[in-house]
Amino acid sequence: MTDAQSISDHWGKGDVFSKLLDTMKLAGIDPHSLTVEQLAPVDHFHARGFPATVELADALPIKKGDTLLDIGSGLGGPARYLSKRFNCNVDGVDITASFVDAANKLSALVGMDEAVKCQHGDGQKLPFNDQAFDGGYTQHVTMNVPDREVFFAEAYRVLKPGAFFALTEHGLGEVGEPHHPVPWSADGSGAYLMRPADTVAALVKAGFTDIEVTDTGDKYLQGYHQAIETAEKGKAPIFGVHILLGGQAPQIVRNAARNIAERRTHPVQIICFKPK
Repeated sequence: MTDAQSISDHWGKGDVFSKLLDTMKLAGIDPHSLTVEQLAPVDHFHARGFPATVELADALPIKKGDTLLDIGSGLGGPARYLSKRFNCNVDGVDITASFVDAANKLSALVGMDEAVKCQHGDGQKLPFNDQAFDGGYTQHVTMNVPDREVFFAEAYRVLKPGAFFALTEHGLGEVGEPHHPVPWSADGSGAYLMRPADTVAALVKAGFTDIEVTDTGDKYLQGYHQAIETAEKGKAPIFGVHILLGGQAPQIVRNAARNIAERRTHPVQIICFKPK
């Protein structure tokens, strides 16, 4: 099995869309009158979920009519949110075919399949022309990227001069390796964490400038603790990201929090630009 296939299988096996539909019905959500807001608890499948997407969007210079690229678009939640909020178009690419299928079907259900289009592909070899996008972003994807320099070089290639590039990730911390399982790896395989300083160096090498790094560790730690508390009280929603994390969800969330607290991981948000 290739590394790309193992990473893909880690994130989504089988018919993800059918799993989502079945859980919607259990939660009393009608797929035929579905809204972007109803999807938010599940389709922002990254650390801190929807609030993290909103926070990133608040910091980005997105304009009406822009065409954006979402690398590692998952179920398409961030792409749909940005498209609706800013009246822009978003192309997504993801290594997990079942996620791409679900993303496009969910976009069709909410009437956004013209504005948001996702396709199967690898961020290390993007299926797009040079200088095609006004901005690009990737949320908690790079932890599974073997060659960060190639990944950033590809992002740089497809962005227009002056375009922004943003990423959020769990960087490697100062104290040893992370405890597993975590959201991006069950046992450490397929994980390629880098210290934030090394990530910045790779962005510089790709050509990006005006790089701004924001430490998000406290926010993520608070988010994980809130999720743990909610689960312990038996108040976890029926329709939530735990349905995608599977049976190990409680341990995954606990380890994610523990890794930050023990400085084994270092969550950051980074925004930079391709020179004009």
